[in-house]
Amino acid sequence: MKLKLAALSIALLATGAAFAQANDTIAKVKASGVVTMGVRDSSGALSYTLGDGKYTGYHVEICNRVIAALEKAAGRKLEVKYQSVTSQNRIPLVQNGTVDLECGSTTNNVARQKDVAFLYTTFVEEVRIAVKANSGITSITQLNGKNVATTTGTTSVQTLRKNERAKGIDFKEVFGKDHSDSFLLLESGRADAFVMDGSILAGNIATAKNPADYKIVGEVLSVEPIAIMIRKDDPAFKKLGDDTIRDMIKAGDMNKLWDKWFLQPIPPKNTKVGLALSDSTKAAWATPNDKPMEDYAKK
Repeated sequence: MKLKLAALSIALLATGAAFAQANDTIAKVKASGVVTMGVRDSSGALSYTLGDGKYTGYHVEICNRVIAALEKAAGRKLEVKYQSVTSQNRIPLVQNGTVDLECGSTTNNVARQKDVAFLYTTFVEEVRIAVKANSGITSITQLNGKNVATTTGTTSVQTLRKNERAKGIDFKEVFGKDHSDSFLLLESGRADAFVMDGSILAGNIATAKNPADYKIVGEVLSVEPIAIMIRKDDPAFKKLGDDTIRDMIKAGDMNKLWDKWFLQPIPPKNTKVGLALSDSTKAAWATPNDKPMEDYAKK
């Protein structure tokens, strides 16, 4: 009986240690030697695939800087693995420990803060509408009776429906499994408009076969802080990530990355996204914070 109790105690201790490590990213990667970055296949210039398991983008570069700081804290070189995530599975994969930091295009909002944590805001997004240039659509009010595409698991269509100018507008939602799939719905004519973050729309247009065939139109539907997502209740990793981003802002590195990814030609086609740094993003950098989008709506 004593042996059974001892075995049970050891098992419980081991389970407790594993649970504690799951919420301690520094300890987790120090023990395993591996850190897993959640990436997107087609999140505009923020995070996208180059093929052959390679990923790049504005957020991927920022995450690489966070990982460099993580290596110092762990005291060892880390193997970086990429895990492609979607709008549907990104939060569960962070929660269950599959992904250590999600470097895509995730909006920080109150609902998501119940499940995950966010590092300081790196980009304040404006949700807009993309259409074919010859569509004649220039406003929300012209979406009545139209098919409107968005990506499954995102907040964009709800944002559109909540917009005051959308009252009385009856449109049909069509969903893409990822942003490239949603853009294909627009490209193929199965959707009349694609509602999404402006940077993602601009990025997909820039890499389209004929970028001049598309344009971003209409009102700004919402202003949303975009940030790198990590597990909740991991104060040491949160501080490490926040400190890294603050230092990048202070050193001017964030400005340089913005210029590189949004104003200069980017691989693989050497096209320009052409997205100027907004006043909202400048303000977020001036006072680094992890405020949710609801705080922006109060202004």
